[in-house]
Amino acid sequence: MATARKRKTSAPMPSAGGPAIVDLVVITGLSGAGKSQAMACFEDAGYFCVDNLPPEMIASLAGLFEHDGSKVERAAIVSDVRGGTYFEGLVQILDELEQRGNPYRLLFLEAAEEVLLDRFKETRRRHPLAAGGELLPAIRAERELLEPLRARADVNIDTSDLSAARLRKVVADKMLAGESLGKLAVTFLTYGFKHGAPRDADLAFDVRFLPIPHDESELRELTGLDRPVIDYVERSEGIDEFYNRLFPLLDYLLPAYVKEGKAHLTIGVGCTGGRHRSVVVAEHLARRYDDSAELMVDVVHRDVLKPTRKP
Repeated sequence: MATARKRKTSAPMPSAGGPAIVDLVVITGLSGAGKSQAMACFEDAGYFCVDNLPPEMIASLAGLFEHDGSKVERAAIVSDVRGGTYFEGLVQILDELEQRGNPYRLLFLEAAEEVLLDRFKETRRRHPLAAGGELLPAIRAERELLEPLRARADVNIDTSDLSAARLRKVVADKMLAGESLGKLAVTFLTYGFKHGAPRDADLAFDVRFLPIPHDESELRELTGLDRPVIDYVERSEGIDEFYNRLFPLLDYLLPAYVKEGKAHLTIGVGCTGGRHRSVVVAEHLARRYDDSAELMVDVVHRDVLKPTRKP
């Protein structure tokens, strides 16, 4: 789940010989939540990136970017608990940036405890706060330490259900949408309830009330991207009535989100396995809204390739 808040900042005065930095992004969050992937997203977009920068150096670096001859206009900085005692001063440094009129955006990444535990076990990395080897207490201590930063972040992203590629896309949609200002990036995300509901869905619709293609042996191994399954679902009893209620709701909500200035909206569509009904419905919705001048539409099928359950 991703949330955002607005911060009013005044633009710094550019120096005579070079451009002032126009976008400074500070990336922080829980260890193992994906900060490296987030930084890679900014690096791909042409940002000057620095990893593991002590907070005391952030203001100095921002000042360097404004010196004569500096060609850095956009920068992304990762600062986290690897900075040791220096990290505790990050809140104060951010306050000083605001007082000096240095605009910045704070991106905070987090994930569920069980997800972080699995990630550390898979990578065999040591948690920065796990001095005695105990991983769970270190994760909880870090979460408590970071709460003041989480509360003031411009964008919060829960990466628990996000692959590396998906995380980079979410970061790009939420943080790098300057070239598409005024457009709302809408992602229709399909999933199977038996695999767990997504954490990053802003809206969610359950289509398990529709007849299930899995019960038909000739459709079981197919997906909602195959014509026989599409025809089966689109002819299902109740599908037209569902669309007749859903379309007016989205026709009202989507322009309202655009007007409010929301950058990204994830609409979850779930069925039992995430392979048939949800896929057909999400593809139908994507086609309907793809021509809108105010929207950028994308479809992600989270569970479509997962194996079927034999009856």
